[in-house]
Amino acid sequence: MTQTSHILCIGAGYVGGPTMAMIAAKCPHIRVTVVDINEARIAAWNSDDLPIYEPGLDTVVKIARGRNLFFSTDTEAGIRDADIIFVSVNTPTKTFGQGAGRAADLQYWEKTARQILAHSTRNKIVVEKSTLPVRTAQAMERILNSNTAGLRFDVVSNPEFLAEGTAIKDLEDPDRILIGGHETPDGRAARKAIADIYATWVPRERIIESNLWSAELSKLTANAFLAQRISSINSISALCEATEADVDEVAYAIGTDSRIGARFLKASVGFGGSCFKKDILNLVYICRSYGLNEVADYWESVVAINDWQQARFVQTMLANMFNTVAGKRIALFGFAFKADTGDTRESAAIAVARQLIAERAHVVITDPKALDNARHDLGDQAALVEFEPDPYRAAHGAHAIAVMTEWSLYRSLDYARVLASMEQPAFVFDGRNVLDHRRLFEIGFNVFPVGKSPLRHV
Repeated sequence: MTQTSHILCIGAGYVGGPTMAMIAAKCPHIRVTVVDINEARIAAWNSDDLPIYEPGLDTVVKIARGRNLFFSTDTEAGIRDADIIFVSVNTPTKTFGQGAGRAADLQYWEKTARQILAHSTRNKIVVEKSTLPVRTAQAMERILNSNTAGLRFDVVSNPEFLAEGTAIKDLEDPDRILIGGHETPDGRAARKAIADIYATWVPRERIIESNLWSAELSKLTANAFLAQRISSINSISALCEATEADVDEVAYAIGTDSRIGARFLKASVGFGGSCFKKDILNLVYICRSYGLNEVADYWESVVAINDWQQARFVQTMLANMFNTVAGKRIALFGFAFKADTGDTRESAAIAVARQLIAERAHVVITDPKALDNARHDLGDQAALVEFEPDPYRAAHGAHAIAVMTEWSLYRSLDYARVLASMEQPAFVFDGRNVLDHRRLFEIGFNVFPVGKSPLRHV
């Protein structure tokens, strides 16, 4: 990598922004530009109020911004100047036409490929950073190499494996960096160019090189396996409640088996985030397109269990609050899909809130970082919901609290004070199993964890 190398990233979202900030911070010899068509988002990246919340991100951005990290809306100039282009645009699930509800919507990705072609004046390496169906690179290559100017575009797959809430740690000290390219001299050279960037701070033994198709499929597979573990333990949580077993004890017992391991065995109200459901449904669609219906059915069941777990959580609330929540104030503690992020995409809280609204509950939502996103996610139904930053105020006059996000804040509240302000009998439905259930019961709450016996006064 030369002193004059210039990286462009198209897309300034949850992946592109933090990843490029880390590359710029670790590689001061490389000029890094991040572009996006969203002017407000770019303005936020250039301010002290970044468009996404991620612990440690502010520090990393401030190290490099204005030195070798730049945020811009001038995509055309960025393409012309870049040696390497990372594509990190949105690839949501299709909502129309063939594959609706399953296939990835690649319209933004294809528009970006054509934009790269239109404004390039020299050879470039194009890096797939978005999560894409396997063999998408083949389509990108066909578009890019359709040029008549004799330009060569080498396409490389470099999927992200970041966990929101720990993205900066994951970028600084990753388990692995995966780079896929063609097994040709040009493909291997492009792959090496990307590996050399990461090798500035990542040990070489953690940089995995593979063929292009393996890298594309590995991203979908990784998310499918992680989601599968969550759905598996959530299915067992229902059995634990029926048999008076304790899901945490079961998870610990099986997690100590070195063949299984302990991670992603935490029972909850269900998984969320931008990737798990979308990527599994994409995998399902790909499998069906190859006639692998049994494989598709298997992975589709992972999503079905997750949807069922969310519905089961609301059913537990109804069954234990005298079969109605109509007119009752229900405080949802948390709306982000996980702690330490403001991201609410596919959050279990969305489905729970909508089901409670359908039951005519008075829903109040509190979250330290995600209230604006919660309003957006609920759309027209937001007018039926109260949004309250203060959890004590949110719980005031409530019949029940439902813990939807594992924010540490909720562990440290004065629950005696909370109980005194609530309607009686008061209920806690701990969808993340993060509270001290015995203590809550002792001070007067009726407590309903996930996968454990309830603690009831009534």
